[in-house]
Amino acid sequence: MITISWLSEYKESIQAFIDHDPAAHSALEIIFLYPGFKALRSHKRAKWFLNHNMPFIARAISQRTAHKTGIEIHPGATIGRRVCIDHGNGIVIGETTEIGDDCMIYQGVTLGGTGKETGKRHPTLEQGVMVGSGAKVLGPITIGRNSKVAAGAVVVKDVEPNCTVVGVPGRVVKISGERIDDLDQVNFPDPVMNAINANAKLIDEMQKEISKLEAKKSENIEYII
Repeated sequence: MITISWLSEYKESIQAFIDHDPAAHSALEIIFLYPGFKALRSHKRAKWFLNHNMPFIARAISQRTAHKTGIEIHPGATIGRRVCIDHGNGIVIGETTEIGDDCMIYQGVTLGGTGKETGKRHPTLEQGVMVGSGAKVLGPITIGRNSKVAAGAVVVKDVEPNCTVVGVPGRVVKISGERIDDLDQVNFPDPVMNAINANAKLIDEMQKEISKLEAKKSENIEYII
């Protein structure tokens, strides 16, 4: 029964990479060549040793994997099913991090602490969260289910479900209270930039009105003369 469960989870993991990565051509390619897949499988071994009171071996496995893949996952981290790590170089996942099922993590992501906490020091990603390239999620915060963290964002506060986070520090934009199904890491709405653009448009309209008033004033002066 355990073997069947393990095999089912293994197949799910491969399929998740196929579903999320259009560059994947076969299951063999994912198993042997994808560093994200290797790091996640290695983490499961390290976690087993940690849970059986062999922390040195667990850390040795995680550090060897970090050296080979560029992805450092602490053995203590909890990772759900069908999680994908795309490319993965530069990813750091802290000891008390919790990652739910069906999450997507891109290269350069840090799921870390701020250095001020004890106990639960690292973030929790609920089911279906996507974290874009280079994003930093720091501290014992929770990113709600189906939310997205844009590339390069720095998040230090809790995020409600079905939200998008952009910028430094991270700002939340709720998109109709629903999940965004695409994985576009670039075309995120930016509320600050939207406000700047709106103000620029308003200033431009005011300048046009001022120009019209000045032209009308000049015409009146010429008429009087």
